[in-house]
Amino acid sequence: MRATELLAFEAALRGKRVFVTGHTGFTGSWACSWLAQIGVDICGFSLAPETSPSLWEELALQGSMRSIIGDICDREALNKAILAFAPQVIIHLAAQPLVRRSYREPFETFNTNVMGTLNVLEAARSVPGLEAIVCVTTDKVYENKEWPWPYRENDSLGGKDPYSASKSATEMVIQSYQYAFQTADGHALPVATARGGNIIGGGDWSEDRLVPDFVRAVASGSALTLRYPDATRPWQHVLALVQGYLMLAAKLMESPKAAARSWNLGPADGRALTVRAVLESLSKTWTRPNLEYLDNPVKEAQLLALDSTLARDVLGWSPAWDVEETIERTAAWYRDFYVGEQGAAVITAAQISAWRDTLLERKHHPA
Repeated sequence: MRATELLAFEAALRGKRVFVTGHTGFTGSWACSWLAQIGVDICGFSLAPETSPSLWEELALQGSMRSIIGDICDREALNKAILAFAPQVIIHLAAQPLVRRSYREPFETFNTNVMGTLNVLEAARSVPGLEAIVCVTTDKVYENKEWPWPYRENDSLGGKDPYSASKSATEMVIQSYQYAFQTADGHALPVATARGGNIIGGGDWSEDRLVPDFVRAVASGSALTLRYPDATRPWQHVLALVQGYLMLAAKLMESPKAAARSWNLGPADGRALTVRAVLESLSKTWTRPNLEYLDNPVKEAQLLALDSTLARDVLGWSPAWDVEETIERTAAWYRDFYVGEQGAAVITAAQISAWRDTLLERKHHPA
């Protein structure tokens, strides 16, 4: 990696005060790792990690940032933390992100995703000098019509499962704040939403997700239970989404009126692979587990793809790795972690460097 060279969006963020909700989670840990590398003043606010292992604990980022353990549903604690830090940028990642859990815990899902976001926005209104708020939702906010065409930002929202519905409702809350309220400095609230596809990458040990389930099966020698093996999703590396969030924050800082809207962040070529295809690719790099199939009564969308033309044309967002390399790098992260010769921090830093090097090469040698 070119140690002294920054990408344009990194240069815009360097030295800024960035408040990250959900920093102890999978995506939050990758985001904070990247931000720490480029010299950002970071404060995180999140629940304690709930998985073991935990990427946050494995990365040991506490020395590179401030970390506050708290619940975004605790309005008073969140408001105190945000006002004390006085961020210039807020990246709101904290959420209840699991579809199957949303069936078991619908109230908690709606409360965290909708009211938690409302608490973030309410606190943000009082922060002087606030330049950008990036709220992460999901590709599942769309009214899913089970068609093969990718969804665009102006397609209708919906949600048949509690998770999707909670995120659609969150989008409506954010939209109202975009139009109805101002910052402490009297400007329109610079808030945008990022709708990302299915994220994979090293260090995710969440429940009921394909890659963590695969990892647990391989590590323990047990069978992997597949749900809906022919369901398609827009799979992409967690760094593609983190890159998108950082680019969106930089765009909000530069041109809030143009950027304060919703943005799709999906695979470069729009491809959506089946669960079975991803499993086969993971197995090529590491180990193939024995398989079991579950006739699952919990309904999930079968077909889902995103059109990310807007982010590519306006933000200049383009992921460094295609889906094949994404899957290979993901499997390699876990393989190397479980072999134990390198810790999570070394493996993660190396993958961030490889990702950035690819982007820097494109900068110097555009196609």
